[in-house]
Amino acid sequence: MFTGIVQELGIVNSVLETESGFSLEVKVQKGFSSGLLRGASIAVNGCCLTVTKFDEDCISFDVIKETMRITNLDFLELRDLVNLERSLKFGDEVGGHILSGHVSCTGEAILENQEGETELIIICPSEWRKYIILKGYVAVNGASLTVAKVSQEGFSIFLIPETLSSTNLSLIQKNGLVNIEIDQTTIAAFKAAETRLDG
Repeated sequence: MFTGIVQELGIVNSVLETESGFSLEVKVQKGFSSGLLRGASIAVNGCCLTVTKFDEDCISFDVIKETMRITNLDFLELRDLVNLERSLKFGDEVGGHILSGHVSCTGEAILENQEGETELIIICPSEWRKYIILKGYVAVNGASLTVAKVSQEGFSIFLIPETLSSTNLSLIQKNGLVNIEIDQTTIAAFKAAETRLDG
């Protein structure tokens, strides 16, 4: 479980192909891995990955082919920045919203700066669009955000300076892929409503 509050910008240190996918090593600041255990979960660009090994400034993960198919991790290159969040502990503050780290889909993103505002425009696959609601929660690359606009093709979010400085969303290139996790509460509410209507 995660909260969508990015704690660290990690740097991709190595990407090594394996039989099952690839091994990903991410460089972190000293202190981020304090108290970490092998087998722990960390959200990398919003995707829950299992720690395979670590030291005080590097953490390694195995990324399997299924994860490569449904996330943007398959496109990572050396020196890329990734959003990192360690798993939620009992008693931690929930500053965003509850996330599973299970990416719903990827979307093409465009970052636009106009009149002092930074708008992140995302084209979302059609099968997920009905779960995007105005002022609802959505996670983009693991960051908990609020939907500001809904369109026929997707949705938009306005990013505050803190989000721009503490995540990799400021680095998005035109039509870059972002990981999207739809709010599970919204999905449950829609499915319950659909069941009643079908009945």
